Amino acid sequence: MASVASAAVAIPSFTGLKASGGAAAVARVATSVKAAPAPSPRLVAKAALKDVGVAAAVVATAASALLASNAMAMDVLLGSKDGQLVFEPSSFSVASGEKIVFKNNAGFPHNVVFDEDGVPPGVDASKISMSEEDLMNAPGEEYSVTLTEKGDYNFFCSPHQGAGMVGKVTVN
Repeated sequence: MASVASAAVAIPSFTGLKASGGAAAVARVATSVKAAPAPSPRLVAKAALKDVGVAAAVVATAASALLASNAMAMDVLLGSKDGQLVFEPSSFSVASGEKIVFKNNAGFPHNVVFDEDGVPPGVDASKISMSEEDLMNAPGEEYSVTLTEKGDYNFFCSPHQGAGMVGKVTVN
């Protein structure tokens, strides 16, 4: 590959030649051009592997940062910024073991209750839910839960379920 590149670089230097003398001139030009020695294939391979190694390290670092940021937590607002009685977002996905932080925002009091008929088989909804009587009454209060079983989980705010404050999380 390197010898092809050096031949391509040498060719433009002959563009000013006049085509006189026919095939003999072409032969004379062809015999006077000497290709540069090709670099050692081992050196090229080492350089290529070094470049690939640097690129791989950059990609691995970026992937690690992305995974770490995803593993931190999923934030869900209780009550929208404009005061609506909703979860924001109301439907989302998380990885198994990812922490979900429900943050009291507006329109409180709120709580987070997982529907016993809307969780994967074998999951005890009462163990991952707030008590229906336990309410967050101030902005910024939080309730956190980490879900490990894959599947869909339906949840609601008991004071505002009738107003449509419901949500769904899918654990992948």
